[in-house]
Amino acid sequence: MRLTWHGHSTWAVTVDDTDLLIDPFFDNPHTALEPIDVRTPDYVLLTHGHADHIAHVPEFTESTIVATPELAAYVADEYGIQDTIGMNLGGTVELGDAAVTMHRADHSNGIETDYASSGGMPAGFAISDATPTPEDAAECTTFYHAGDTALMTEMREVIGPYLDPDAAAVPIGDHYTMGPEQAAIAVDWLGVERAFPMHYDTFPAIEQDPADFERAVKKTGSSATVDVLDGDETVEI
Repeated sequence: MRLTWHGHSTWAVTVDDTDLLIDPFFDNPHTALEPIDVRTPDYVLLTHGHADHIAHVPEFTESTIVATPELAAYVADEYGIQDTIGMNLGGTVELGDAAVTMHRADHSNGIETDYASSGGMPAGFAISDATPTPEDAAECTTFYHAGDTALMTEMREVIGPYLDPDAAAVPIGDHYTMGPEQAAIAVDWLGVERAFPMHYDTFPAIEQDPADFERAVKKTGSSATVDVLDGDETVEI
């Protein structure tokens, strides 16, 4: 599985021959790319409807959009997107070579329109190279994108033991999501081998030094390796 961080919460994920893009938002200081520079993904996954997560959805109208039914319907109507998949919390769908499981995130999800519509429950995604089950989740390679979230016990009680992610991208910006200390606890609860900070330094309210996150992870006793990626950097898991 290949992962590329394009800053903020925007990740490109390749599983065998399937390309996915999560939360396309390229107006951030960690990427030098424009949406046109990115290979058109097979699927675009949306965690929720805030502008800094869906701003560049209109640039990917040839992709299939995957989101909660409410958010999928919104982008279909707003941007004229033909192909959408509405899924919901706890569900797993096969997207090409990837198995994608949606899980809750503790956040808000109002779409910033004149009528302030709801995008349904905010979410995170576990992306695996095989459908995870309690018996063979450890045999899968799984990347967990936590979305915009607070620390929540589901990370310890459900996502970690059931989906068994190998790597996780967690927000550390504070103010709107977890900060470094709570994100470090999330990493420990998830039991991942690798952790990637995201959703920081995009604007003043979420300015953070990722070294604080790295120190906080060590303080929990977690054995996870913290990878602080440069924008547009690619890693393999």
